[in-house]
Amino acid sequence: MSGEIVILGVFVADTSYRAERMPRIGETILGNSFVLGPGGKGSNQAVAAARAGGNVHFVTRLGKDAFADIALETWRSAGVTPVVTQHSDSYTGAAFIFVDDRTGDNAIIVSPGAAREISVEDVEARRTLIESASILVTQLEQPIDAAFRALEIARGAAVRTILNPAPAADLPSGMLSLCDFVTPNESEAEGLTQIPVANVEDADRAADAILAAGAEAAIITLGEHGALYKDVSGSVHVPAVTVGEVVETTGAGDAFNGGFATALAEGQTPVDAVRFACAAAGISVTRPGTAPSMPSRREIDRLLASGTGGA
Repeated sequence: MSGEIVILGVFVADTSYRAERMPRIGETILGNSFVLGPGGKGSNQAVAAARAGGNVHFVTRLGKDAFADIALETWRSAGVTPVVTQHSDSYTGAAFIFVDDRTGDNAIIVSPGAAREISVEDVEARRTLIESASILVTQLEQPIDAAFRALEIARGAAVRTILNPAPAADLPSGMLSLCDFVTPNESEAEGLTQIPVANVEDADRAADAILAAGAEAAIITLGEHGALYKDVSGSVHVPAVTVGEVVETTGAGDAFNGGFATALAEGQTPVDAVRFACAAAGISVTRPGTAPSMPSRREIDRLLASGTGGA
């Protein structure tokens, strides 16, 4: 196995607004701050994986505009290899992110732009890259048929597959059976299983349903309560890592998935990889932004060595 990670997904420019509350329909309120920066689940996960020490290729589409320039510079700085086509007849995606100034919680609208047109043909054109990887990661911000085909190609080549089923969507029959690991948060797990997830016991039941649908393992992220890992041999609850005041939770799931992919590609056991991922996520929430909040490998290793990394 090469140790390479291929991530299929979307880049969007995050336009992040902080305010004391979300405005109601027809209402205008004053915000407290605004930040423009790189985002998109796939891109964030690629940055997280690369900063955590992974050898990462990111497959997507961009427009030819100022937001595309942000994307390319972000990947260059993080050490991500872009596998990208650019399209002047569309635009690079953007996201509206509301952040509650009191809690750090968020609400997001994503408009993927050119990445909305990622196709099965685009994936087929990257077949050799996917088949040569150790890990394939995908999400659901790009068209599901492209994600499905990427998982099929990877599974056919014995490449380990990670599906982050976000944003929540109805999945085609057989998609979960192509996944070695499925990584929903609480609300996404409920969307997949119709089992509300409010605690670790609920997560265990939802994980059972995901395994019954064909996945090899389920990893349900639980925010401040860590993550629940389950496969046919049993389940393990990995506690969250608390390293400071929570500033913003927007990038936590992406930090988790990127860290998890890197740890797996290095040969860590799945449970150890979840611990590594929890450490990455725990650091990320102490910083504003998404891609800019992703921790370095040195930071993650230092946290795990301190004994607070989800023992």
